Amino acid sequence: MAEFLFRRLTLLGMGLIGSSIARAARAYGGIAEEIVANARPPKTLARVQELGIVDRVEADPARAVAGADCVILCAPVGAFAGLAAAIAPALSPGAILSDVGSTKQSVIRDVGPLVPSGVHFVPAHPLAGTEYSGPDSGFAELFQGRWCLLTPPPGTDAESVANIETLWRRMGSMVDVMEPAHHDRVLAMVSHLPHLLAFTVCGTADDLADETRQQVLQYAASGFRDFTRIAASDPEMWRDVFLNNREALLEMLARFTEDAQAMARAVRWGDTDYIVDKIERGRKIRRSLIELKQE
Repeated sequence: MAEFLFRRLTLLGMGLIGSSIARAARAYGGIAEEIVANARPPKTLARVQELGIVDRVEADPARAVAGADCVILCAPVGAFAGLAAAIAPALSPGAILSDVGSTKQSVIRDVGPLVPSGVHFVPAHPLAGTEYSGPDSGFAELFQGRWCLLTPPPGTDAESVANIETLWRRMGSMVDVMEPAHHDRVLAMVSHLPHLLAFTVCGTADDLADETRQQVLQYAASGFRDFTRIAASDPEMWRDVFLNNREALLEMLARFTEDAQAMARAVRWGDTDYIVDKIERGRKIRRSLIELKQE
């Protein structure tokens, strides 16, 4: 059908992102004539069917992708290699295979060699999300005004890249193309490190003596509450992100550790100029985010 970007769109994984794509594809016309969903837990597939956000569900990923002209991997990145191996024989020639993973070098490493000849691989990463997971957590507006970064390997079919860009733009995203290694370093700073710190801060609070721990929770200020919101994110997804972007994440963590130690010295010795400078730089970054409408 000429008015649809894709005749059949298959989503493998129906958590926050997968279910939001399904809803957006329904809400904003012209994306897909048919939407097919696959997920590993049977209860997830049953819930997707109850919600009515796709046209068909399939328990077998190979059956789900059969005849699809666009397939998007929406599972945790650690599952991508197994999924790609399972679906490779069933992918249609000319189909586009994409993803939503937060790490791109690992996705290209794990999926790229398994992509059959004639299938076009266009990795992507929508910079959108919440701390919630599962098919009930998705909503069509999730990608509105958010960036989606495409990291196509050299030589990727230009028309396929353009179609994936159109897909994300029709769901409300702004789109840019980025080299995979650069993507992973940028995301290590703006996403992966903040999550690592949030999980660690909440773990530190949880290890406090019972009385102190209870008071920390009871009198939690907004800063700590923000950490707990981030730390409520899906454990399996973030485990895979940390392990699949370990080099860039450890580099940014080392930089942060040095800066944290410098701040500790400033606090210890009363270096007010250093402390105020760091606070002002933080305020400047916040103002910049607001100006870019990314707050």
